[in-house]
Amino acid sequence: MSALIHHFVVHQLAVNQQQELTLVPRESCFDVCPEIENLAQQINHAFNTKPGKGVGAFVADNAEIVSVSREPLAHKEPSAQEQPTSMAPHAVSFKTLLEDMQTEKHDFVEFSIQASELLKKSLIDMGTLETGFVVFSHYQFLATDYLMIAIINTKQHVEINRDLELTSSDHLDLAKMQLAVRIDLTQLAVTADQLRYISFIKGRMGRKVSDFFMHFIGCEELVDVKQQNKQLLTTVDAFLAAEQLDPQEKDQARETVSNYYKEKLELGEDIQIQELAAKLPSDHVSFEEFNQSAELPVEEQFQADRGVLKTLAKFSGQGGGVSLSFERKLLGDRVSYDAGSDTLMIRGIPPNLKDQLLKSQS
Repeated sequence: MSALIHHFVVHQLAVNQQQELTLVPRESCFDVCPEIENLAQQINHAFNTKPGKGVGAFVADNAEIVSVSREPLAHKEPSAQEQPTSMAPHAVSFKTLLEDMQTEKHDFVEFSIQASELLKKSLIDMGTLETGFVVFSHYQFLATDYLMIAIINTKQHVEINRDLELTSSDHLDLAKMQLAVRIDLTQLAVTADQLRYISFIKGRMGRKVSDFFMHFIGCEELVDVKQQNKQLLTTVDAFLAAEQLDPQEKDQARETVSNYYKEKLELGEDIQIQELAAKLPSDHVSFEEFNQSAELPVEEQFQADRGVLKTLAKFSGQGGGVSLSFERKLLGDRVSYDAGSDTLMIRGIPPNLKDQLLKSQS
């Protein structure tokens, strides 16, 4: 399923000879061609598959939000030694810049340059050095308008041409994209009061993106997506236990949840409790009603985390020098657990493990 690209532009954050962080802007959007459509969809897919995202909304009337000049930037030819744009006394937040773009007070390119200056200022104010290509992608997917902003770096590829000569080129490293935010413009316009229209990748190497990226956007995290997904699994297990299903029925129900997750991840859509409830067995109360009455109910709608698929399929854990993982359907069959003695018994040891055990005794 393809996306409709409205605007796509890229600027660059770089360090000049004076070791200052500068913005090298592009003066126009890319023409929408198959290559740009493919790249925009790849970025959207990379964002969807990133685990551990947060969800939130703009911080209202917060004087601490970083701001830059509202005056339009003078267009000029980009240069590798582009100097920082000076700040004028009239300041504006990212939210206002976005509103100006949507009401056509500024075009998309002007908006993206102003926003990039805002991002650069946030980096400088917070003492963080981050370089790379700043991508602004405005697109429609499944009747929903989105704005994606991401900082993406490059990696070098070595290729062999038809003459068997080696050539090298730089490619955008989407697999390592860790700085990105996506704004659901449709939800912002229609149901902004739900405060769920901004999603972002949360962290990298123990550092939260919110340190400067959320400061740049002026966003407050309201939903921990990873925690919501974990809580959903806990609620599903409690529901299946309350329904008094036999082991096979429980396995089938978990398979249903797994297939639902796969479908949503593939489409890039949110998990919806009402939809999921319609797919689960309910002899007493529906899963939706069960969730609403839970001590910690799950949000009615939230983004899917790919890590859930592994948890649905397997039991796993490690500690004290022991690491174990086995498929859920084996519990009660080849694998049994005695809670009283805290003992796990496995029948039918994997051949390679059995071989190692036998050799250790010889």
